[in-house]
Amino acid sequence: MRFFFQYLKDHIRPLLLFLLCVCIFAAAFALYHLPLGAVLYPACLCCALILIFCAAETCRRAKKHRTLQRLQALPEDLCEVLKEYDTADDRDYQALIGLLCDREAKARALSDEAMSDIVDYYTTWVHQIKTPIASMRLTLQNEDSPMSRRLSDDLFRIEQYVEMVLTYLRLDAGPSDYVFRECALDTVIKGSLRKFAGQFIGRNIGLSFTETGETVVTDEKWLAFVLEQLLSNALKYTPQGTVSVYMEAPGILCIRDTGIGIAACDLPRIFEKGYTGRNGRTDKTASGLGLYLCRRVCENLGHCIFATSVPGEGTCFRLDLSQYRTRFE
Repeated sequence: MRFFFQYLKDHIRPLLLFLLCVCIFAAAFALYHLPLGAVLYPACLCCALILIFCAAETCRRAKKHRTLQRLQALPEDLCEVLKEYDTADDRDYQALIGLLCDREAKARALSDEAMSDIVDYYTTWVHQIKTPIASMRLTLQNEDSPMSRRLSDDLFRIEQYVEMVLTYLRLDAGPSDYVFRECALDTVIKGSLRKFAGQFIGRNIGLSFTETGETVVTDEKWLAFVLEQLLSNALKYTPQGTVSVYMEAPGILCIRDTGIGIAACDLPRIFEKGYTGRNGRTDKTASGLGLYLCRRVCENLGHCIFATSVPGEGTCFRLDLSQYRTRFE
């Protein structure tokens, strides 16, 4: 009934015109003293035909509405399956929709091409910048002094920032850069910890690592990136104490530190893009991208990351690595 009344509302002007014409004929018949039945009877028949026609048109419009609703749920690439209807307005709207879809497809193609060029450029840049970084690292390895150790730490941070640039650009590159397979979790963790060995020693921060013995379905390279970001944050915000890496429960990996912690008001937003919080405002070099990238990478891997913290006592990041295994099987 909703479509029926809506149809009458949409065509109220022609209906009112018909009623006006009936009134004019009735008035003319009355002035000439002709029987009004000669007007009213055909008018009633016409009204009945109009109601039947309106009911049929209502059914057609309801069917058209349901078809359009189904098409709204389809990808925009399937817009060409939209049925052409018989009215001139429908055909005009169909042509307009087709034109907009073509323009959107061209704009998307240009955007994808531009993004591909950017990724290619920075990929080449990353590989080129790694050459002088490797050269400087080899030079510093031949020296053992406070200055060389400090420069090695700075060089390590530069390597991290370079990898962060490439990771940021490849986030939306699709599944082509992800290779899922069963990986020994301890091997991935040890590889990440090995990179930070100099940092732990130089800052006199303790490390507690309990082997997990777990095998997880993931992409080893991307999971290592997440672990390295979490370890980097733990070292950055732990002036003294210990960083612990252990399996809290089956599939739940914990990276816990005894650092300055995260304020309760900041905790719900630490994974937002660009959000640095109180700690970030203290550390002027914070970009607010590290944890954001961790969350996005974990989403692409099918994992879950969340954090708990007590200011002044430390922070614990938990990685739920069991989700992808369940969905994969």
